[in-house]
Amino acid sequence: MRHWLLPEAIDDVLPHEAAELERLRRTLLDHLAWQGYRLVRPPLIEHLDSLLTGSARDLELLTFKAVDPQSGRLVGVRADITPQVARIDAHLLNEAGPTRLCYAGSVLRAVADGPGATREVVQVGAELFGVPGVDGDREVIALLASSLTKAGLGDLHLDLGHMGVYRGLAGAAGVDGDDGALFDALRTKDVPAVRALTAKLPAAWHEAFAALPELYGPATEVLPAARERLPDVPSIANALASLDSLAQAAAPLVRALHVDLADLRGYHYHNGAIFSVFIPGEPNAIAKGGRYDGVGKAFGRARPATGFTLDLRQLAGLLQK
Repeated sequence: MRHWLLPEAIDDVLPHEAAELERLRRTLLDHLAWQGYRLVRPPLIEHLDSLLTGSARDLELLTFKAVDPQSGRLVGVRADITPQVARIDAHLLNEAGPTRLCYAGSVLRAVADGPGATREVVQVGAELFGVPGVDGDREVIALLASSLTKAGLGDLHLDLGHMGVYRGLAGAAGVDGDDGALFDALRTKDVPAVRALTAKLPAAWHEAFAALPELYGPATEVLPAARERLPDVPSIANALASLDSLAQAAAPLVRALHVDLADLRGYHYHNGAIFSVFIPGEPNAIAKGGRYDGVGKAFGRARPATGFTLDLRQLAGLLQK
């Protein structure tokens, strides 16, 4: 065996790419600072019980674990920086009013996101604490769009979703929101499977669940259709109103704007509006974000929170093309 071979999906960054990554990192962090977001640098490892506290437990399967030889306690290598920033806001800063923080650093994942992907991702992101609802979501989406534009990327396509639609529908219909089969069928937009799994529900709820995977497309078409096809439940109406407001605010910032009401990415973590940015010819999102209110509760302070993160190496590769 060649001892100098690197682990699978781990690679070196050579001079040309390293220089481009550093240029982009500086560009993005300077822009975030100009927008009032202060830089923090959480540690690469933490005690496992802290790193995976609260909603961050969804990251457990992605987290490398080891025993700290000094304390004998389990530690983890971070797989995502956002929960660490939430801990800093809640436990260390504990400021009155809105707190705006940004970061840049590597995360390590036990499993790569897909074929050809690296397990060491260089994340850049921003988190906004203390600004609830649509006001905070509008600010973060505008910040993401301006950050990508500042980096040199154009022709942005924004996808919006909202966890309140599925949560509200499941709650009103008396369906377990964590039902794995139904959850997977909705995420993959498998309408026949959704119909089969909800066949025993009253007709109104059965048709509403079947409608969710089909409610995807331009915001100007999907939101009116959703109001017609989904039941008049307050939580669903509030979620659709939020999406309408966000769509109106974001439309001038991007080339295209879609709504996807069956997007359940981060269901156990996000609890409000979620968003992803794409560009033509690239199948994967180049940035993701959303609302995760209350994640700081485990650290002693639950308050509104939303933010975004992007993969710096993916962004650099797209700009090179």
